[in-house]
Amino acid sequence: MVLSGNFYSSTPFAVGGYMLCSATLLISNKLAVHLLPAPSFILFAQLLGTVAVVQGASQLGYIKPDKLEKNKALQFFPVAFIFLSTIFLNMKSLQHANVETFMIFRFSTPLCISVADYVFLGRQLPSMRSWICLLGLLAGAVGYAITDSAYEVKGYTFCAIWYFVFCLDQIYLKHITNTVKMDSNWGRVYYSNLLASAPLFFTFASDSRNEMDAIRNIDSNAMIALSVSVCLGAAMSYFAWSARSLLSATSFTIVGNVCKLLTIGINVLLWDRHASSFGVCCLLACLCSVYFYKQAPLRKDGDGLPE
Repeated sequence: MVLSGNFYSSTPFAVGGYMLCSATLLISNKLAVHLLPAPSFILFAQLLGTVAVVQGASQLGYIKPDKLEKNKALQFFPVAFIFLSTIFLNMKSLQHANVETFMIFRFSTPLCISVADYVFLGRQLPSMRSWICLLGLLAGAVGYAITDSAYEVKGYTFCAIWYFVFCLDQIYLKHITNTVKMDSNWGRVYYSNLLASAPLFFTFASDSRNEMDAIRNIDSNAMIALSVSVCLGAAMSYFAWSARSLLSATSFTIVGNVCKLLTIGINVLLWDRHASSFGVCCLLACLCSVYFYKQAPLRKDGDGLPE
């Protein structure tokens, strides 16, 4: 039986699933890395494991992913390259800059992507209300960051490179959903994870001895944590592609920022007791800005472009 139905293809289902997976995958990955200190292998396992999940579900008749075709693979190859580049630059940015500095860069991306939406993807520019909301989102992030005791301006070089690649990622992947025709969303999941897993294999295979030793000495608890992260990774990939196909590049980026906001909020409530009341208000202002933001419609001269 193939999964179908209007609800499963709706925006609330896709966005809600994406946000839920984003939050739970973060916790799962932290546990997996704690029990199995081999981050490159864990990421590789998630990618290849997602491919295995798609193939298994296909064999059982639950889904119908697209078959591997040369032309589609060539179009999806940049997706894999940009995806891995974003992850690498994300790690390098956090290595050379603190979280607060990186947070400001991250929350300013919708401003750039909204213009790229107009230039490359046939969207209208945001309305005045939406521009104010985007600026409010950035202002709230800046307000929270500068009130944090750990705030320090540094690491601009890697953050700037990450910024460019991340914006490219958001625009190109939306372009792929618009132009590369797939029989189902699972096809995008299959192609992107399969192509990204290949180069990552050589990354962890040539990594330090510590990571290889951790893999050889994996215990049952680490295996369970790894299996859970693989399942969540597959779900995350599905919901991410589904939400990306239903939202504009700017709106999808904002949803990703909301996930970060919720993570920060949970951290403030549970552990970061020193956070000021002003900092908490800044986080709430960010959420309010997101709530009142309205996705820009397609331009009339962009008629014919898929939503």
